[in-house]
Amino acid sequence: MHSSVLVPSNMAAPGCVFGRTLSRSRSGSIQATSAVCRDLVLVVDLQRYTRDRGSSVYFPQAVFSGDDLYDITLTDHHCRLRVTLDPGLNRLVETNVLRPGSVLRHATFISGMAAQLPECSGASGHSYQLLSAEVSDGRLSRPDVDLLPWFGSEPAGPLRANRSVFLPLWNSADYSGVEWREAPSSEEEEEDEDESEAAGGAASQAAARRPAVTVAELRRAFLLGRQAVVRHELIVRIINKSHLMYYGKSDQNCDCPYKAAMEVCDHTGRVCVVLWNSVCVSWYRCLKPGDIISLRRYRVKQRYQADHDDIEISVNSRNPTAQIARIPESSVSPQYLPPLPPHNFCSSQDLLACPPGSVCDVIGLLTFAGRPERIRSRDNRGAALLEYRWLRLEDGTSSKPIMVKLFSTSQPECHHRLHPCSVVVCTQLRLQAATGGRYLSNTTYTQVYCTGLGHHSEMSYRKLRPVRLFLQWLKTQDDEQVLRRAVIGGYFVYPPPPVSMETYMKDQRGEPGFLLGAELQREMERLCYRERRTFCIQATVTMVTYSRRGEEDRCLFWTDHPSSRCPASPLNSTPPPIRPPSTPHSLPMPLSPSSSSLPPMSPPSSVSHLMPHTMERSARTPWKRKLLQTDTPRKRRPSVMSQPEQNKTGRPACGFFRVLRVLVTHLGPVVLFQASMEFLDDATADSDNDDDDTSSFVNAPPPPDFLPVADDTLPMHFDHAHREEQADAVGMGGRALATRNFDSTLKDYYLLRLRALSDGMLVDAVFLPHGSAPPDNHHANTWLSILSHGAFSPHTPPPSPADLIGMAAQLANQRLVCVLDACHLGGAVTEVILSRGFRL
Repeated sequence: MHSSVLVPSNMAAPGCVFGRTLSRSRSGSIQATSAVCRDLVLVVDLQRYTRDRGSSVYFPQAVFSGDDLYDITLTDHHCRLRVTLDPGLNRLVETNVLRPGSVLRHATFISGMAAQLPECSGASGHSYQLLSAEVSDGRLSRPDVDLLPWFGSEPAGPLRANRSVFLPLWNSADYSGVEWREAPSSEEEEEDEDESEAAGGAASQAAARRPAVTVAELRRAFLLGRQAVVRHELIVRIINKSHLMYYGKSDQNCDCPYKAAMEVCDHTGRVCVVLWNSVCVSWYRCLKPGDIISLRRYRVKQRYQADHDDIEISVNSRNPTAQIARIPESSVSPQYLPPLPPHNFCSSQDLLACPPGSVCDVIGLLTFAGRPERIRSRDNRGAALLEYRWLRLEDGTSSKPIMVKLFSTSQPECHHRLHPCSVVVCTQLRLQAATGGRYLSNTTYTQVYCTGLGHHSEMSYRKLRPVRLFLQWLKTQDDEQVLRRAVIGGYFVYPPPPVSMETYMKDQRGEPGFLLGAELQREMERLCYRERRTFCIQATVTMVTYSRRGEEDRCLFWTDHPSSRCPASPLNSTPPPIRPPSTPHSLPMPLSPSSSSLPPMSPPSSVSHLMPHTMERSARTPWKRKLLQTDTPRKRRPSVMSQPEQNKTGRPACGFFRVLRVLVTHLGPVVLFQASMEFLDDATADSDNDDDDTSSFVNAPPPPDFLPVADDTLPMHFDHAHREEQADAVGMGGRALATRNFDSTLKDYYLLRLRALSDGMLVDAVFLPHGSAPPDNHHANTWLSILSHGAFSPHTPPPSPADLIGMAAQLANQRLVCVLDACHLGGAVTEVILSRGFRL
């Protein structure tokens, strides 16, 4: 099964780095030596699989944190080499730091004799292991890897386990690799023809095909205790097809631990057919609902976790070796022709009256395709990560769209093509009801079909009346209007959380409660790539910042600090908040507790009048700011002064101000009031009339130190001309390789710095109040009401950013229950969104 990688240097291609490096590595039965590659090598592929009982022999000193192992393919542009990643480096893959396209430097390899166990006979020989390396995102040109020779013999499968196929990197429900065939091999088709000739002779081939046994006869025979192995031909039609189910474990040595279920029928009834192990690899992709198949040499058994009189047909590669074939509908005798798959299409209007738990099919125009994310499986001891994405479909029957939380259906090519303006059909979805709304989600037999892959023309549903009605509505839609509301990617939450803390806590029964700051730190450090989790903490708001994407150096902000004029000292300095560093190959920074010696916070002074000002660049000084100090005893005009650069720690040279401070940058008329702009112009021109009281001149603090919002956080306008590239950027692992910047639907955002009440930990959370709120959720657009609703009131114009920052004093000393949505975006970037803030 496995081709061992043992390569003498004389077999290496001219100039091959691996030949020079690995020739210094010597292996023996007792000890192996390591070799360090000083040259840059490019990662071209990463492949995942689960270890088996013999895998621990390869890593005698490793402490396994999971069941996964990774083989990594490297190239030096002269040849390629596949090695196994040391389990201690798995975290680099799980956080998408190490990925295809990464560049390794100072890579350390070790060569050792592979264990020759009876259970792992295919994995004997020599192979190499990557012990350590420096990972970077350096842009090395990618050669045509398929044309490069292998350093040694070409590996045929996983190097460190007795597995025949690899798993996808990010879920275990899809297939991965060329071994999964889209069409049956010619040998299997010829074998089926030979069986047919032997059963009925050449004359029977000209006549219509008839089954030798029916589903009803199989059920009766099994209940009477007759033979479980059946060699007679069964002709059935596939009604439903499940996703792939992977059951590989580290304590098992099954080389292909897969199964898939299909509901099939003939003219006498239905039955479940289960494909096992290598039959899945050979046939899963070849079969689809609606196909007619012929089965021979199968085993009949009682269906798992079903009634005692329910049976299933087991199709395996041995004991016995089953035979399966697709046959054309025209070859089956009309009286034995199985019925077509039934469909139950529901429109968005129909769904309003359907009870929760209903199973239905839907068709719609896709206007929003969310980014793929992952959540922990609750039925697998928390080990598996399930991939899903949100879809919004429109069909014109009601104002409410069809919301679908679509998990993997073992159709990776189709899921990748789920971009806006596609016509999407989802079958066998179950209606879910929640406090904030209704949505559809997967069942075992959910399948999805979209335009661009030729699915719709092959399926029987295309002639049904609900589908024809939808197509008539689709013809009335204007392309420009559809493109205007088409959105892809970005942060998305559905159903929206409740707007009251009581309702939210009631919905969270059985979930973890409030976290301490240190607990939040540990949980966020455990997140894997695109893993999404929700946390609750009790906190106060210490800073609010308004920024526009790409203009973070110019911002509005309010901060609540204990002193307005105090010298900088360790007693009044606050450590940086929790947030990941900017370097993609380092781990996230830990949370930083606030200094316990800080004096208690007092509310800032009230603001009688807020006046935004502009910030200008100067050739002599790095920044010029106009600052309004609001606690002066009399009304004053703003004063202009030069602000020195901040020190190396990124903090202002002066201590924190106790008063409310509003720093405004030039953000254009969309942000600033026109009256304020005119007032500022007059104030600048009439500077001679300014009061000369120097007490108004204060050292303005520099903008707060915070990381800009991640590209993956803001949803994008759908770009039809570059839809494939945009789909790649939104997909798992795609943003790091994207070469184009797409237009975001949101340009501005708020960032709130939260201080945990439990231990003073600080966390920066992005707040996006521009999202659409339910029409019945009207409120006063105060900070507390905006936080509890997660959005501005839909009934009144939203306050301007300057006004909202000016009102931020409402948050001073307010104790809040903060609902944080965290998602690991790869590398050192962890997205933290404040979805709700309830007043305690």
